[in-house]
Amino acid sequence: MINDTLQNRRYVIAIIMSVVVGIYILRLFSLQILESKYKEGADSNAFLKKTLFPPRGLIYDRNHTLLVYNKPAYDITLILREIRDLDTLAFCRALNIDKKFFISKIADIKDRKKNLGYSSYTPQIFMTQLSIKDIATIQQSMYKFPGFYIQNRTLRDYAYPVAAHVLGSIGEVSQRKIENDEYYNRGDYAGRDGLEYTYEKILRGEKGVEILLRDAKGRIKGKYENGKKDVPSKAGENLTMTLDIQLQLLAEKLLSGKVGSIVAIEPKTGEILTMASSPTFSPSLLVGRQRSKNYNDLLHDPTKPLMNRATQGQYSPGSAFKTLQALVCQQMGGIDSHTIFSCNGPSSSPVRCTHHHGSPVGLINAIEQSCNPYFWNAFRVTIEKNGYGKNNIDFRSTYDQWADMMKSFGLGEKYKDGDIYEQSRGYIPTQKFYNKIYLSEKGWRAITIRSNSIGQGEILATPLQLANAMSVIANEGYYITPHLVRADSMLKKIHHCKVDKKYFPVVFEGMWRVFESGTARSSKIPGIEMCGKTGTVQTTGKDHAFFVGFAPRENPKIAIAIVVENAGFGSTYAAPLFSLMAEQYLKGKIERTDMLERATTTVTNKNVKER
Repeated sequence: MINDTLQNRRYVIAIIMSVVVGIYILRLFSLQILESKYKEGADSNAFLKKTLFPPRGLIYDRNHTLLVYNKPAYDITLILREIRDLDTLAFCRALNIDKKFFISKIADIKDRKKNLGYSSYTPQIFMTQLSIKDIATIQQSMYKFPGFYIQNRTLRDYAYPVAAHVLGSIGEVSQRKIENDEYYNRGDYAGRDGLEYTYEKILRGEKGVEILLRDAKGRIKGKYENGKKDVPSKAGENLTMTLDIQLQLLAEKLLSGKVGSIVAIEPKTGEILTMASSPTFSPSLLVGRQRSKNYNDLLHDPTKPLMNRATQGQYSPGSAFKTLQALVCQQMGGIDSHTIFSCNGPSSSPVRCTHHHGSPVGLINAIEQSCNPYFWNAFRVTIEKNGYGKNNIDFRSTYDQWADMMKSFGLGEKYKDGDIYEQSRGYIPTQKFYNKIYLSEKGWRAITIRSNSIGQGEILATPLQLANAMSVIANEGYYITPHLVRADSMLKKIHHCKVDKKYFPVVFEGMWRVFESGTARSSKIPGIEMCGKTGTVQTTGKDHAFFVGFAPRENPKIAIAIVVENAGFGSTYAAPLFSLMAEQYLKGKIERTDMLERATTTVTNKNVKER
């Protein structure tokens, strides 16, 4: 009995000892493997690991002109456990900051809600984007401030003060970005918008690390193992844009003192040659320590310079839409090249004409003279060609076909297979939209939506979409997704519109006559056959001036859309800009200096600062 009791005690003691040993093993495993704090502490006693930031990729224009490059910048980092006997006032004087700022920054660093990766053993960002001038004072006295270090970086710089909306900017990463991408740490920078955002992973490169050895007192003694364990950074890849910087400079100059935009595309490739928006700003304003202040000033500017009107501005396209109307109405069988309609000028009803040009009017002459009644009648007979049918079914089906064909020109949707950062979709109204507006499926007819016939009403398009639609006409039926960076893969992104090639010649002829004897005859480039269409769009206040087209007529090399808000007639304020842009691109220079002078000095909005 006694032996049994002793035997049982032996088992209990063995179990207790096993549990104790297991607890010690688990704790050691936790301390050495799972918890990084002690490892970081041990490593920081022996080593200082410095992040090597890669230079960001450079950006060139289509002719290999350098647009965006890097300049040196510096960060101040700290390791909190190494800071001792700090003369805070002397440190603040050296960095030209006040004590309140210092206390606030230290508090932010220690706040684990704001700084999830905080550790007193590892380097933390204190200040960023310091210039050589900023760093010069403190660099000589860093030995007085143990625990603080200088870290090399680069900032963006720009060869030209243009194309801010296209190029984009760099900003400090958000906590969400840090959580979603392990590449980033607190204080890192990434593309915020434009190409810098779209091509962030290509431009950013790969970080490296430099390991420095400490002595027993924490002093740096040189590289660990002579740098054998260092990992060099890898520079980001360079980008070659489709942009022509000389054309971009001209576009922004032409828009000086105006609100609007200019978009130019090479039709055969979909390459964007120019994307200008006004008012604008120099991209250098969003670089460095003044970025936040400058951004806030731009954000609250009533002229909205941060808005890229080329891709985000949505307008009724007005008469620029008539070229597409002519193509779709032919394809659907509503009209042909010989169809004529009467026009009574301003007395016409229900859609009046703004011109006196004789009657009846054929399709070519209607394009040349921008005849509103012609396109109203063409639209009417097209979507009413099958009548209304029981419960409006036939009419609604025909309208759906019309809307679908219009969308095939790249209208009403964003270009999701391209590289343009921020776009508005525009709008081609749907049958569902009208059913809701007019409360029943029988509540609307062609007469109800007659404004659509001349590109007004509910129809909306961006300047980018209009320039692309001109590319479709120039290519006689297709477009390649508009894009900003040259890449062979983009040439495969071909989209065909739903209009047969045989219907384009008559539209070519009408658009050619606009320059030969129509509304843009005073803007013709001598010796070059051009195709275009003016537009004057009614809006609150003065009309918007539009012009769209391409040049030359044979083998078009450039398609352009121009919008000048609240300027007046398209033939007066937009057509000359089109002509000058085409001349610069096709001839390499502008010979009509008097026209250039008039265009650049014409101010249509006094609130826009001249560039």
